Amino acid sequence: MQIAAIHKERRERRSQAVKFNSLLRVIDSDFPAIAGSIRPALTDVQAPALRCSGRDPNDNFHHLRTEHMSMSNKWIVGIALSCVFQVGCVSKVAQQEQYSGFLANYQGLEEHTTPSEQKVLRWVKPGFDPHAYSTVVFKQVELYPAPKPTDRINLQTLQDVQTMASNSVKSAFAPSYTIVSNAQQAPAASRTLILHAAITEVSANNEGMHWYEAVPIAAIVGATQAATGHRDQTAELYLEAELLDAKTGLPVAKVVRKVFGETLKNASQPIAANDFKAALKGMTNDMQALLAKQ
Repeated sequence: MQIAAIHKERRERRSQAVKFNSLLRVIDSDFPAIAGSIRPALTDVQAPALRCSGRDPNDNFHHLRTEHMSMSNKWIVGIALSCVFQVGCVSKVAQQEQYSGFLANYQGLEEHTTPSEQKVLRWVKPGFDPHAYSTVVFKQVELYPAPKPTDRINLQTLQDVQTMASNSVKSAFAPSYTIVSNAQQAPAASRTLILHAAITEVSANNEGMHWYEAVPIAAIVGATQAATGHRDQTAELYLEAELLDAKTGLPVAKVVRKVFGETLKNASQPIAANDFKAALKGMTNDMQALLAKQ
């Protein structure tokens, strides 16, 4: 019985060796620039599990099984760590270190799910009734801080995104409010809200790992793609906004939203304004639903 188990163990190791060597061939052919540095590290981790056992059949089988389990656990831990540090998880909301400083403060923000099933950070003053107001002062969404064009997103694209976001905001408020560009234009005796909003970042990040990439070889390929810029990326847009009561000057609502645009093929593909068209339409619908609900 022990001999049969040992032979089975060897077959499993040979099967692992075949799969692992296939992975190494993928790395050599698709990622030659980093193959030299990745190959030794992967081989060191997996080599003990791939080596067909040369033990005598009468050796203690329990020791052999324990050694194999130990190597397998190291293999799994190694993959998990590579996924965490090289790919990571994509957060659905902005993190505190991503706050731009556009808002006076970020206190009270809590995570909520919008009608379109998107995550957003939001605070609404208790008792705030948007129906008690008839006018909104809003000119356009700002670019804050001053835009810095890159190889992937030029100034014209940033301005196009700014225009699209501004139109999205106006479309959300227009059905229920008179929109004016400054407080002096507000109708006499109207209760007025002042909206300040800004795009604080436009970027692209690697997509999070999918469930089918949780297996060891697929995980290494995914992590390698991320490290070399070949992995799919998602265009991202960060928006911060606050509504003030024009009479008191105090905030009645604050929002920080991470808007997810289209999927980009890799880290070299330029970001285009149209990558956010559908996402901004969804944001418009969410704002209208929130105003109607309050």
